[in-house]
Amino acid sequence: MHSHFRKALPAALSLACAMPAVAATHTVTVGGNGLRFSPRELTIAVGDSVTFTNAGGFHNVHAEDGSFRCANGCDGVGSGDGTPSNSSWSATVTFNAAGTFPYTCDVHADSGMTGTITVEGGGGGGGNVPITSGFTGTWVDSGATGSMGFGVEVLPGNNLLAEGYTFAPDGGQAWIGGVGPISGNSAVVTVTTIDGPGGRFPPNFDQSQVQNTPWGTLTFTFSDCGHGQVAWNSTVPGYGSGTMPLLRVTQPAGITCP
Repeated sequence: MHSHFRKALPAALSLACAMPAVAATHTVTVGGNGLRFSPRELTIAVGDSVTFTNAGGFHNVHAEDGSFRCANGCDGVGSGDGTPSNSSWSATVTFNAAGTFPYTCDVHADSGMTGTITVEGGGGGGGNVPITSGFTGTWVDSGATGSMGFGVEVLPGNNLLAEGYTFAPDGGQAWIGGVGPISGNSAVVTVTTIDGPGGRFPPNFDQSQVQNTPWGTLTFTFSDCGHGQVAWNSTVPGYGSGTMPLLRVTQPAGITCP
């Protein structure tokens, strides 16, 4: 793979955590006086955060699209655990992509304990912007999982190179990457994954025992120079399809955006 994979994920996430806060934080009260979220309907801006605070009861907050599941922290973020809890827990989720995010309490969804976060983008309604060379850099998952990211590079001929560092469905690291055409506001990248027993640190690397396996596609869009989204559709069992909000953490010297 290309040199982007030399970037360590922990360092990228540290950069993300070090970025200054430029958005608002909103509060949603969980339970307390009845089986409800208060406010039940909340509209925020791209980049804003929502802090869910348990006021009493055995509850959690779980997005219908799986983008967050929180109680004593959020699943996949440090030692966070989104299992329902009756402790006085508090958890914060940052929303870096426009859209509507319904959520429920796993225990009390059938009792009507539901809510919705509507995230509105800036710049005239949160539309996507054309992909230019200024989007070259390192981007990480800005959602609740914080578990993966991409090196993105705009190439000559209006193509996008994307290399991902992530994890396999059954555990362990997985490297995926490919190149695809940019069409205005989006780029669809056809992706392969490197696997095989020959993938070992030199001098034990064995090219004859390494293969590129078709993985699926990644579709990149960006709402501004610091935020975007990737949608994936994999043909490899266990990965499935979905979307992920992205946050820029590096920008090469000499490149400006837009």
